[in-house]
Amino acid sequence: MGFLGRRIAQANRQFKYLQNDFRHATGLNRSAFRGAKGGVRIITYHGICQNDPLRFNASFTDARTLEKHLRFYNQHFNIISLDDYLAGNIRKDRFNVCLTFDDGHHNNLKYALPLLEQYKAPATFFITGIRQAGYDVLWNDFLAVFSRSGPDRITYKGEPFRKNRWNHYISTTDGHLLRDQIRAGDFSLKTEMFQLLDPAGDFQLKNAAYEDYWLQMTPDEIASLSGSPYARIGAHSLYHNDLTKVPAESLAIDFTTCKRFLENTIQKAVTTFAFPYGTYAPSVTDAGLAAGFTHFFALEHLFAEENSTLISERLVVNPYISIINQMLATISGHY
Repeated sequence: MGFLGRRIAQANRQFKYLQNDFRHATGLNRSAFRGAKGGVRIITYHGICQNDPLRFNASFTDARTLEKHLRFYNQHFNIISLDDYLAGNIRKDRFNVCLTFDDGHHNNLKYALPLLEQYKAPATFFITGIRQAGYDVLWNDFLAVFSRSGPDRITYKGEPFRKNRWNHYISTTDGHLLRDQIRAGDFSLKTEMFQLLDPAGDFQLKNAAYEDYWLQMTPDEIASLSGSPYARIGAHSLYHNDLTKVPAESLAIDFTTCKRFLENTIQKAVTTFAFPYGTYAPSVTDAGLAAGFTHFFALEHLFAEENSTLISERLVVNPYISIINQMLATISGHY
């Protein structure tokens, strides 16, 4: 699709969203929620902050919006646990939603859990093993914060980069994003990034005011989260790598080390796994099964021949649309 086609598609989506908001304000779309019965959708959140969810990236939701979502779920839908989802225990007279949170941010314990307990909403938290590796920040969160606060131009491994309008570093040579360059390899590329962009090792001190956007839970905090009757723990890889880019010999280590870290931390079995970025390949799934995981979660099914009962699709929350449009997308499964 060319530039003009993308702009037309964007305009059509915006018109649809405005139309949905109008229909809700005038009471014309109430049947959309009453009529959605028996279906189920897995919803994915990431970080939860007090305000300004778009400060560094588009994966955050502010606590006020999360609370509005929970109120709407309770009023119009049926919130089910991941255990109920996997067992097929859903209500036939309501649309069912299963809530998940990715990445293991401290803000999940700080802001999300109290709201989940208040609204008696079960959720699963997919957490990495990054604390096992000695880090308190995921590489992509580090780069997002650095890209916002860092200089307009940098030289990375001899290649010049400049910020684009969204505060992403883009190569002045061929236009690729630094983020994509670093994602396209194993964790050695990430550790190199930490060393090159933060040689003094003072990222945490410089960005303490923004820790809601990057700080990971400690093992004690993960254990505390697991102690809530409304929280279940799943795995989200060891380093938050794109596992399709990890060498085959490293996949088994990634899965087994993350699983062992989480199970030792919470003293419970961890058998569910959410693929970072939603990407996977048959070889990745096979390595996860060999490590003892029994069910996986992606953004969509990518391979026609795969066992769809083994991998479930999820819908990631969209921070750019209204709550009504988010709820309609929850029913439809797309934006």
